[in-house]
Amino acid sequence: RRKMLKTFDEVLNKAKDYGPKKIAVASAGAEDVLKAVEAARKEGLADSILVGDKKEIIQIANKRGIDPTNYEIIDLPDKTEATRCAVELVRNKKASILMKGMIGTARLLKAILDKEIGLRTDRILSHVYTLQIKGYDRLLTMTDGGMSINPDLKQKSQIIQNAIYYAHSMGIEKPKVAVVAALELVNPDMPATIDAACLAKMSERGQIVGGIVDGPLGFDNAISKEAAKHKG
Repeated sequence: RRKMLKTFDEVLNKAKDYGPKKIAVASAGAEDVLKAVEAARKEGLADSILVGDKKEIIQIANKRGIDPTNYEIIDLPDKTEATRCAVELVRNKKASILMKGMIGTARLLKAILDKEIGLRTDRILSHVYTLQIKGYDRLLTMTDGGMSINPDLKQKSQIIQNAIYYAHSMGIEKPKVAVVAALELVNPDMPATIDAACLAKMSERGQIVGGIVDGPLGFDNAISKEAAKHKG
């Protein structure tokens, strides 16, 4: 049985158990990017392949006191070429993690979704982000942060399923999923509330597995017992 991870420190310690992974960084020429990969290297979490303008990467690394010889650097100054190269490294299993450097999200997604060199699977691509909030007794994960602009019911169910699988990897055996809407009751004039109710029923019937889905719920009563009691 996996231990539920409740803080980022616990997540980092657990990650170390798996040994260092290889990160492919798309367009790595930025101080914040290099500081992040250097911190990961020092913690024993990951080694990185830096793709981008080699001269710029070395210059920034030296400025920040980072030894560039600790990294494989692939010299591709063009951001599109650098992005495609980083994606291909993951596709060809030369790296296991793709990291966004100094590029726009649209450019990164275009490479990820490319039919020839991309990372497409039979599941929808969705985004999850995890927060550690002071005073809250566990990590809070939200999805989708903007990757799926206007998902339909089928896509929403796939987004939830992706998030449940992610929660399992964080040690949550039966994650509770709140489908958030502006109201807690189904309103025929608000399609989001209808979808939320359908998703909850799909979970009950085994069309979404591995978690407990409920909705529609407001964000406040989804995360706060006090708010839920106040609203009845």
